[in-house]
Amino acid sequence: MDANGKSGGKPDRSRRRHGWPLRRPPRQRNEEAASAAAGVEPSAAVQEQPRPAAVRDGVYGALDLGTNNCRLLLARPAGNAAGFEVVDAYSRIVRLGEGVLATGQLSEDAIDRTIKALRVCANKLKWWNVGRARLIATEACRMASNGESFIRRVRDEIGLELEIIDRETEANLAAAGASPLICGEARSVLVFDIGGGSTEILWLNVEEGRYRVGDWTSLPAGVVTVAERFGGKTVSADNFAAMREHVNSLARPFVERLIDGGSGIPVPDHLLGTSGTVTTVCGIHLNLRRYDRARVDGSWITGTDVSRVTNDLLSMSYEQRAASPCVGPERADLVLAGCAILEEIRAIWPAERIRVADRGLREGILTSLMIEDGHHGRTA
Repeated sequence: MDANGKSGGKPDRSRRRHGWPLRRPPRQRNEEAASAAAGVEPSAAVQEQPRPAAVRDGVYGALDLGTNNCRLLLARPAGNAAGFEVVDAYSRIVRLGEGVLATGQLSEDAIDRTIKALRVCANKLKWWNVGRARLIATEACRMASNGESFIRRVRDEIGLELEIIDRETEANLAAAGASPLICGEARSVLVFDIGGGSTEILWLNVEEGRYRVGDWTSLPAGVVTVAERFGGKTVSADNFAAMREHVNSLARPFVERLIDGGSGIPVPDHLLGTSGTVTTVCGIHLNLRRYDRARVDGSWITGTDVSRVTNDLLSMSYEQRAASPCVGPERADLVLAGCAILEEIRAIWPAERIRVADRGLREGILTSLMIEDGHHGRTA
């Protein structure tokens, strides 16, 4: 099936984008005909064909509906409690939070785009007969005055029970999802998750392979909100500097908490970034002809690498960024806002190395659900 729920011979775009080695359910040859007969679009049709027993049991689900993306990950615990096996994944840029900064509300166009993506997610959850799932919504729904009514509409129209989580929960899930990539020798790590509407930052203290959150913050600045405030298509050096100053002003209270009683701003052993921004920067640094999760997730990049890629992107036009294989037209007006956030984080905490994680909230959700059920799930 493709990203719209249709059958076909080629893998869907979300699989190629994320690189997961997925288990595939049996191909549904008559799905489109059945959808037409029922008077609904193929993406809205829930497959009712019998499922093999191996598919029915033990699948967990995690859905992350952010300001920019709708992402779903389905997995089952791996053998010997060593991790989990991903069986299906889906990601679609929906820009649910588009315009919320100006209007205070989710727009009808954004809601319609998101509803379509959530129908695909509902189909996948039913097809894999997911037994345990957590479906979360983040900053866009937190900010919008009609966020709760949108959640009710999703429940009534699609049957999905979305949960608007607070920023502390979001930060902790991001840390849980990325934590397997903490370097074994590290004693302190700064984890950051640059989202569409907010950026979560956590200072982790590490001891004997286990981490403890020393402090955390959530900045009301993400790639969508920063791009809407300062402009995203045409970004001058002055615009970029203004973006960075905005992020710095928001981060200052957290920085002051960390240095309280100390001799200066502490520098972690390494940074750990989980977001589309840091994975995009890494993909460009690696000169990938197309994004490859297997090469990006777990990679190390340096501050020099980040600055070089950022400067290259600043020198490009919007059209050139859109043509870049690791950026594309859907992110071309957002990527420099993300780079501004990343560069300011790196300037405040100038660790030499940054670990890149193409994992985050969904993996954190799956891990926490499996641990609750006695499976110590952890991504490899």
